[in-house]
Amino acid sequence: MDVTEKRYLELLSRSFPTAAKASAEIINLSAILNLPKGTEFFASDIHGEYEAFSHILRNGSGSIRLKIDDVFGDELSKEEKRSLATLIYYPREKMELVLSQVDDPEAWYDVMVPRLVAVCKRAARKYTRSRVRKALPKDFAYIIEELMTENRHGVDKQAYYAAIIDAVIRTDRGGALIEALCQLIQRLAIDHLHIVGDIYDRGPYPHIIMDALMEYHSLDIQWGNHDIVWMGAALGQRGCIAHVVRNCARYGNLSILEDAYGINILPLASFALDAYRDDPCVAFGLKGNPDLSPQELEMNVKIQKAMAVIQFKVEGKLIDENPDFGLEDRKLLDKIDYERGTVMLGGVEYELTDTVFPTVDPADPYRLTPEEEDVVQRLEQAFTGCEKLQRHMRFFLEAGSLYKVHNGSLLFHACVPLNADGSLKEVDVFGCTYKGRALYDAMERWVRAGFFDPDPDMRKRGRDLMWYLWLGEGSPLFAKSKMATFELYLIADKAARKEVKNAFYSYLDDEAVLAGIFEDFGLDPDASRIVCGHVPVKVKDGEDPVKCNGRVLTIDGGFSKAYQPTTGIAGYTLISNSYGFVLAAHEPLESMRAAVMNELDIHSSRRVVERVEKRTLVADTDTGAVLKQQIADLELLLAAYRCGEIAESGK
Repeated sequence: MDVTEKRYLELLSRSFPTAAKASAEIINLSAILNLPKGTEFFASDIHGEYEAFSHILRNGSGSIRLKIDDVFGDELSKEEKRSLATLIYYPREKMELVLSQVDDPEAWYDVMVPRLVAVCKRAARKYTRSRVRKALPKDFAYIIEELMTENRHGVDKQAYYAAIIDAVIRTDRGGALIEALCQLIQRLAIDHLHIVGDIYDRGPYPHIIMDALMEYHSLDIQWGNHDIVWMGAALGQRGCIAHVVRNCARYGNLSILEDAYGINILPLASFALDAYRDDPCVAFGLKGNPDLSPQELEMNVKIQKAMAVIQFKVEGKLIDENPDFGLEDRKLLDKIDYERGTVMLGGVEYELTDTVFPTVDPADPYRLTPEEEDVVQRLEQAFTGCEKLQRHMRFFLEAGSLYKVHNGSLLFHACVPLNADGSLKEVDVFGCTYKGRALYDAMERWVRAGFFDPDPDMRKRGRDLMWYLWLGEGSPLFAKSKMATFELYLIADKAARKEVKNAFYSYLDDEAVLAGIFEDFGLDPDASRIVCGHVPVKVKDGEDPVKCNGRVLTIDGGFSKAYQPTTGIAGYTLISNSYGFVLAAHEPLESMRAAVMNELDIHSSRRVVERVEKRTLVADTDTGAVLKQQIADLELLLAAYRCGEIAESGK
């Protein structure tokens, strides 16, 4: 035994000071290796749709209803099962409704507690007693553990269990116990959650989703392009701020800024309503049909246009400051003929759909007016000074990354940039070129530098790279030839608006190209898969989210209501359990209130996309590899104890 190994084992002995304790841990870990792997849950492109996303987490993408069927079979009617499922999903809301209608609340508690305990037992079946104990709510840990160990066929302790339930009800804690049992079932249904990007933009409640995720027991996040632009905005990056505010106005969601994050938009609103007071803003109608008053609608439209013009201006300066980004063709304000109302784009002259630009000086189009500069400075201060926003963005850094390799799955939001021939695309990042995994790693280093580097110049580079990740051609999060914001607003010709997807999307069924990607990320091409989102799957047109015989799973099914007409469904979730992979396609949720009042569930069609020949155990997972190494280390420690190289202590 060399010095380094002995020093390590001596440190390990502090946790396991005797041979008996080391051997006990070896026994424990060896047993865990032979349990079925936990259920992993994948979702992407949530886009602020809290109610739909929350419901799918609450019902385990339909798995909780299956557990109810397993437990009760024909013992309960369909109506009783539906009512029980709704109680598990929304315990507080459902109890409030039920208890206002029943004559004998205690009798209802007496029926529901044993039913919930039975579902808990089924949900906990593949976990160790220790794992379940850690998941128990503190207030009811002892009670729930006792109830879950009940033997329904035994008679010795029936009075004991009945007394527990009776005492809970008698002390007016029945509702709290039911809520604790329901939350435990929800927690046990999903062992680990993967969010494959885009929590923000479009929908109204990204902040509530972030609050919920911060409380979630086990998860990771792969940043999406709509997440990274909020991260940049939180650091005061002007291009990112301009997009975030404009996009909130475009979808009628300025309340995200005002109510959720306390960002004062009154100076911006006053400026926009004054600068564009006589402007109908014909090209800046809102997306969808937000429920706004005429006054709110006018304010959102004018703010949207004001921020679009500011965006074009600040982006022009950013492009000049970062020539390596290769975005020179995105400077279009200087290509406008303001007298004729046209713009030159790619050698073609197009008519503008909106020719009113009261704040643009044709001689110096990228200069902010003093009023615009004041608005931008105020927004910078508001974004960087918002404690809640900073907390949410720091959580992104703690729980997230640009990509993740997990149990043979390569998770990223959009793409691995490729050339037209399918080879990995080289991208210049501040004078160095990277491709594939190295590109992802380099860009993530710069993102973190934007938050933490002690050098102000490096922090600025990191912030600007977040803006590039939002819209740059070489960005693995954007994956398109250009961000056509200018064209979408101001040019009617669809050809000018076209954003060409990266070649990655042309090779999703090419085994050789995918094998090259897997190998670059250190994965076995024959036993790995890519899970990504970003591009909505057009299910209604017959598009299949499963590519290349299951080697690629694209799971953007349209959580965002704005994209449901495109996809034809209301989102995908991917479930990985010990039997394989199941893809669930969801129909829209009417509302949380309707789910509670009418016991409506999201209807989900489930499709097995990969079935394993032998049930996957913990030993077959990344966690299993870690546990095996821990066992090997403990066996070395045990041998050292037994031969006397390391002395036991505390005997």
